[in-house]
Amino acid sequence: MCYCCVLLCLCVSLLYSIHLVLVWLVCVSEVRVISLLFSLLLAMANAIIMPVSGFLARPNTQMTPFQLPIHNHSFHSVSSTSQSTKAFAVPRRKAMSLILSSFILSEVGLALAQQSPVFREYIDAFDGYSFKYPGNWIQVRGAGADIFFRDPFVLDENLSVEISSPSSSRYLSVEDLGPPQEAGKKVLKQYLTEFMSTRLGVRRESNILSTSSRVADDGKLYYEVEVNIKSYANNNELAVMPQDRVVRLEWDRRYLSVLGVENNQLYELRLQAPENVFSEEENDLRQVMDSFRVNKIAI
Repeated sequence: MCYCCVLLCLCVSLLYSIHLVLVWLVCVSEVRVISLLFSLLLAMANAIIMPVSGFLARPNTQMTPFQLPIHNHSFHSVSSTSQSTKAFAVPRRKAMSLILSSFILSEVGLALAQQSPVFREYIDAFDGYSFKYPGNWIQVRGAGADIFFRDPFVLDENLSVEISSPSSSRYLSVEDLGPPQEAGKKVLKQYLTEFMSTRLGVRRESNILSTSSRVADDGKLYYEVEVNIKSYANNNELAVMPQDRVVRLEWDRRYLSVLGVENNQLYELRLQAPENVFSEEENDLRQVMDSFRVNKIAI
């Protein structure tokens, strides 16, 4: 009996360890590692449960699993009932394994449902800015921006930082761009210039959704601009007849910009997301926007 108690305690400890490990892995967003480790831990748990269930399953009298002993001198109806349920009896070993598996799966689901997104902080002390970004995003080098991160699964969802050249212009405040509405027009114009295409039949539709200003906890003024841009193209640009040139939507994206001034330079944090996923990612993207700061460079 002591051996049984020890093994049961080991099982409880193992389940708690599994819970802690799974929650930690969810925090670092290592999904594939979670899957592999989950399979390994489940196999280990079953290996420990088997001896325990085998020990518990050794009866003192000959009985089928979960069947009550039958005495001839009392309650003859029990005999017929036990005979009818004999076919549905489940061995204790399998029952305990099923219970263990259900418990672990429920713990994993609860951890995945309750865990909030994890953010990491990027600090560029040399250029003078910082922001937070989703922990599972990856950095892409050579993208043309000062820094560039993107979602590894939704490639059109990304962020970047652009910095003006101190030799071309000297900014004292973000208000040098004018009010937020004027800054929004300049941001949209810059986007459209960058997306200009030489292909035949390409058409862009754009719209400024919102412009605003805020003073962050560092005491600096920031502008926020939100725009939508759609790109249309013909499926057959060289067709002679108009009916053969069918216009189709190429992409539909939301662009979020945060503008700040420090070190006589204009800093712009850019966020991009497809419209069909923006509603799901909006909270995370706005947290990134709120975290953007421009800092004085130490000389």
